[in-house]
Amino acid sequence: MSLSLRLPENQARRLSQELRCEAGDFLAQRRAVAGLGLVSAGIMGLIAFYQLGLLKHLPEPPLPKMSTDKVTASPEAYALLATPDAVLGLGSYAVTIGLAATGAKDRARSQPWIPLVLAAKTFGDTFQAARLALAEWRKNKALCFWCLVAATATFATPMLALPEAREAWRNLRSE
Repeated sequence: MSLSLRLPENQARRLSQELRCEAGDFLAQRRAVAGLGLVSAGIMGLIAFYQLGLLKHLPEPPLPKMSTDKVTASPEAYALLATPDAVLGLGSYAVTIGLAATGAKDRARSQPWIPLVLAAKTFGDTFQAARLALAEWRKNKALCFWCLVAATATFATPMLALPEAREAWRNLRSE
């Protein structure tokens, strides 16, 4: 028995049709998780432009206690793995998007581990986004507007991923 990472053409064609055009089996929720992940990844890309010196300033609305530049240039934003945290965020959101996109529409039955991992990942992402928002306030007495937008998108994802994970869990338990 050999393991292939490539789907046969007919299965890949079917997956393309399902993900792009069909409804049901939690596809709307998966699309929403992927879409919110793409919004957050886009924001991380914008912040990475600043953290890597490709932009000299990140614009933001003139709201009290907001200082995206101060927060995203702080030592804490570069401390983990000696890497700008927005670059790490891009990688994390890419994993979440990949989990939302992976598998056929019946994956809660055929590959239940994928929805379970996606749900766990979205809860982990939410915890991390909340932790970072609290830490940026404690350390900098300022908040990053763009980080808060990404965090808000992130906070919505667990409730979108949970119904499919419940179904996957039921399927695993009934085997």
